[in-house]
Amino acid sequence: MIDFSDLGKYKENNQIEAKKAQGGIPRSIWETYSAFANTLGGVILLGVAEKDDKSFEAVNISEPEKLIKEFWDTINNQNKVSVNILSGKDVYVQDVGGNQIIVINVPRADRPYRPVYVGGNPITGTYRRNGEGDYHCTKEEYQAMVRDAAVMSQDMLVLDEMDLDVFNSESVRSYRQRMRLSRPGHVWEGLDDADFLLRIGAVAIGKDGRKHPTSAGLLMFGSEYEIVREFNHYFLDYQERYDDTTRWTDRIISSSGDWSGNIYDFYFRAYNKLTQDVKVPFKLKSGVRVDDTPLHQALREALANCLVNADYYGRQGVVVIKGREQITFSNPGRFRIELDAAKSGGISDPRNSTLLKMFTLIDIGERAGNGIPSIFSVWSDQGWTEPRYTEEFEPDRITLSLDIENASDKEGDNTSDKTLLTPQQESVRQYLSRHGEGKASEIAELLGVSPSRARAILSEMVSQKILESTGANRNRQYKLKN
Repeated sequence: MIDFSDLGKYKENNQIEAKKAQGGIPRSIWETYSAFANTLGGVILLGVAEKDDKSFEAVNISEPEKLIKEFWDTINNQNKVSVNILSGKDVYVQDVGGNQIIVINVPRADRPYRPVYVGGNPITGTYRRNGEGDYHCTKEEYQAMVRDAAVMSQDMLVLDEMDLDVFNSESVRSYRQRMRLSRPGHVWEGLDDADFLLRIGAVAIGKDGRKHPTSAGLLMFGSEYEIVREFNHYFLDYQERYDDTTRWTDRIISSSGDWSGNIYDFYFRAYNKLTQDVKVPFKLKSGVRVDDTPLHQALREALANCLVNADYYGRQGVVVIKGREQITFSNPGRFRIELDAAKSGGISDPRNSTLLKMFTLIDIGERAGNGIPSIFSVWSDQGWTEPRYTEEFEPDRITLSLDIENASDKEGDNTSDKTLLTPQQESVRQYLSRHGEGKASEIAELLGVSPSRARAILSEMVSQKILESTGANRNRQYKLKN
């Protein structure tokens, strides 16, 4: 990580901390150890000072072996430090221009070991790193780490104070219908709803011996006003932002009151919106047109991954934003495994494993840890910018950014190839072919979208030279370009 032949080019940051350590092991080293372990990991340099411009210089440690022994003695004392996550190779002496310094590589702690704290008290002794400083974790951050450290998945909690009437019956009926289509003749098909929900993990036997919802069941099939009783910050938000002059042109929120507001229904409402503009190549299988492409599959995986890995006790909720050139999926919580491991595939550690089970029963989501690699693979095959994951703290949040490109950008102005039209655009083309011309209000009614969304679709078709427009404002008419 550090080029010790050019130490002066470095300054303290989110993953590098320098300490003179001329009087022994500084007490503040343990706060930094905790902060690095609970954030992204980092390097502690002992025998390094900051100059006036904040750059580093080595100041030499005369007896480094003595300090290293003192360090190991303290880190292995559980009254001082909750856990030692270092190995022998993580601490060593480094020569820098004739000066001896000590290098301590602190990895990011695996979730079963978090929070890493000091002083024997996890509430007052848990730290995180922000910029070039360490800070005391808030109670909310501490509780989030404790939840993630648990062996049992968050969503397996049995909600003994709730009954099965918290479930939205239409959501359950729709799910069962999808499962019948995905897995015809399944042994659970003949069960009544309560026993079926018990089998998939939406219901469990409580302390009183009766059936109660699990957290997963409540999130998947509950009504929004019931869900927020347990998950106070629960919020699902899908936005389309095609017009820079407005905050959004189309939106789905869980608290609107005109639909269930649960995860199951949100998934399909949001997915249908996400894929409305996806170009579908004309392909037949057994005489039937195939509308499912690797891009559709990647978007399904990204949306399901966002919902399954969200910490629903965390703040700010799940937010999916679709723009002209980018789609972002953002959820509360932090990575439970290293991102590089997730990108490599084969490792699955979902925050809500029961939710994932429910999705996989209707053929959505990857249990084998191959979901994220498949997203990266599809974007690579498209020749698009590599997907980007970012992790934020205060509060914990993960965002996946997917850059997208219009097929027209790659294909030029070839409008004779109708296979490049989205399903919505094809509906518009057929309508105008029959009627000659039409207004945005008519197209909005045809497609079942808002007028602003209809105008965005029509404007894109004009820019693609599929349509042409005449008139202005409310009198503007659209027709097929000759």
